[in-house]
Amino acid sequence: MTDRTSAPPAVDDADPLTQPFPGASPYDTYVHATVLNTLQQPLTEAPDEMGFLVTTQVMELWFTLIVHEWRTARTAFAKDDLDAALDALVRSRRALTALNAAWAPIASLTPGQFNGFRAAFGRASGFQSAMYRHMEFLLGEKSAGMLRLHQGDAAVHEALGETYREPSLYDEVLRFLHRRGLPVPEHVRERDVTHLYGPDPDVVEAWRQVYAGPPHHPLLTLGELLTDIAELVARWRFDHVMVVRRAMGTKSGSAGSTGLAWLEQRAARPVFPELWEVRGGV
Repeated sequence: MTDRTSAPPAVDDADPLTQPFPGASPYDTYVHATVLNTLQQPLTEAPDEMGFLVTTQVMELWFTLIVHEWRTARTAFAKDDLDAALDALVRSRRALTALNAAWAPIASLTPGQFNGFRAAFGRASGFQSAMYRHMEFLLGEKSAGMLRLHQGDAAVHEALGETYREPSLYDEVLRFLHRRGLPVPEHVRERDVTHLYGPDPDVVEAWRQVYAGPPHHPLLTLGELLTDIAELVARWRFDHVMVVRRAMGTKSGSAGSTGLAWLEQRAARPVFPELWEVRGGV
């Protein structure tokens, strides 16, 4: 006796879903999956290299989305559109959460597994990522040296140079707070935005006034959302440290950096520093 419940459904040749496309599928035309799936080109037979390549490429895509959202938020702050800015920051928080989860495929590489393909990428290193550098510049982590690193690629250098010369996301946040009546001083609002941002006691006071205010005030929502983003960035940096520590210990980095020590130094630098300092004075 046939179990009709387990039989596969009959194929209807007239079903529009099964009709062939004259060329690439609309899905592939929109998403470019065929192109994406050709970008993984391992250089060794090591079984872990494919996971390393895919993880790195996926992270580059998340960097691109995060940069897009932070630029959107920055523009909204400049226009005093807090709702649009908050929406973009919330979207970036989701993307950062996904970015952090992307470490999983390579988080437990042993030194032997990593050494199976490490030599193949020569002097390539994650700190050379131009899109990650856009992220850092948008956070106020400006560096003329990191910009100079890309001067051999004119298009990349020009695009990154624009982000370097423009106000960071946090610069626009602080200017927005000033227009909302908070005491962000002129020397902060008019600072040279090509310099590395450093904490300022007057900015701590501005945030203290926000945190001393009503518990559901939109500016407090902004402060907590920025703190979420700062924490997620810190967690990504820390996870990077741990991945490197497990895979290669204290060896020098592939591009000549100090490797683990360099990453630890970067990870120790807080994002939006006044938002952490203010918590001890509320």
